[in-house]
Amino acid sequence: MGASTEELSRDIEGTRRRMATDLDALQDRVSPQAILDRRKAAARGRLSGIKDRVMGSAQSVRSGAGATSSGLSDGASNAADTAQERFEGSPLAAGLMAFGAGMVLSALLPATDQEARAAAAVMDTAQEKAQPLVDQAKSVGQEIGQDLASTAQQAAQQVKGTATESASRVQDEGTSSAQHVRSDATGG
Repeated sequence: MGASTEELSRDIEGTRRRMATDLDALQDRVSPQAILDRRKAAARGRLSGIKDRVMGSAQSVRSGAGATSSGLSDGASNAADTAQERFEGSPLAAGLMAFGAGMVLSALLPATDQEARAAAAVMDTAQEKAQPLVDQAKSVGQEIGQDLASTAQQAAQQVKGTATESASRVQDEGTSSAQHVRSDATGG
């Protein structure tokens, strides 16, 4: 019929333990610190994976070295092939990525007062030193523009003369052809 008091007490105790375990797991799952720790671990894992792809993992280097030493007995070509297959990345690519990340980071950080003063001093000095060059470049540009304008004007006059001459020639040939057609049509 009914369960004994001992059985009910054991069932209740088991239910309490399962509920306590479930509550602890739930608390761990929604705890801000636990969430932060999980996200840190996931980010580290992703960064480690990227680093291993770019630089090659320590395990692949060790196993490549082992394969190289054992491959020497089999032949130098087998060892070289094995080492090359196991090495994944390029330190040069890693250096370029780090340089790019540093450039992006430096662009995001605001300049200090000392850096701003130094940049202003460099700009002032550059303007002082460059002004004669700018003036000279302007005068050379104006001379080139004047030369190009006269050359373009001469070319335009030549084109106009050629076009006028061609039009006159076409008109003369048209008139001559019309007279020739008339004389053929009249039979003479």
